[in-house]
Amino acid sequence: MGIHTKSEFYDVEGWLRNTDGPPLREVVAIGAVEGKSLVHLQSHFGMDTLRWARAGALVTGVDFSPAAITAATALAERAGLSDRATFVCANVYDAPAALSNERFDVVYVSIGSLCWLPSVDQWGEVVASLLNPGGKLYLHDVHPNALSLDDSGERTFYSYFEETSDPLVADGPYTYTDGEGLKALRTYEWNHSVGEIVMSLISHGLELDSLVEHDWTNFRHFPWLVETASGEFVFPVGRPRAPLTFTIVAHAPQ
Repeated sequence: MGIHTKSEFYDVEGWLRNTDGPPLREVVAIGAVEGKSLVHLQSHFGMDTLRWARAGALVTGVDFSPAAITAATALAERAGLSDRATFVCANVYDAPAALSNERFDVVYVSIGSLCWLPSVDQWGEVVASLLNPGGKLYLHDVHPNALSLDDSGERTFYSYFEETSDPLVADGPYTYTDGEGLKALRTYEWNHSVGEIVMSLISHGLELDSLVEHDWTNFRHFPWLVETASGEFVFPVGRPRAPLTFTIVAHAPQ
């Protein structure tokens, strides 16, 4: 956890100084959150969760890592947001029980979440169970097409579809941030097609508002991506574009 909290990628000290809230594109998609309840599933060490607290929401972060929850709680205190932020240690599939079946106005899921889950249908059931009537889901994540490519981004190497019996296995001392020295070197990931993700929501009663595929991401997923002045990573000029991330907005019926 220390690798991430101390990384230039997250720049925790800069975030504390600048008091940045959520990105404008997310604010436009979700709308005003002043006084609303928001739960962030797989909240990591809470920085993205706390952006919404800065915007006026009453936030709850859920993550399975005790170290992440400890770091998130400490960050909330440093940011002066402890009065509107709670962090709960639980597996995402156990979130409804861990939260005493509380329901929220917004379920927020940020980039890099779904790949750690073997069943996207079970995730969709959790999302639906956490939303108030009329409540909104916001999901921004890595596009499954990008996740199906090899590390060079040049050829299809992994399944585009969910394969619960055959996860993507990777070994190495690095994470997506700067820094190295991981003690647990093996990771297991699962890809989920856009169709599987959408159907996991619809089949559990949510209604789809928008699905947008993006030709940018917020980290150097492939070595040939070009960083823009705003910190996004995009295709170089002259190279055919393909989706790198996607956004889904859905809501629970009234």
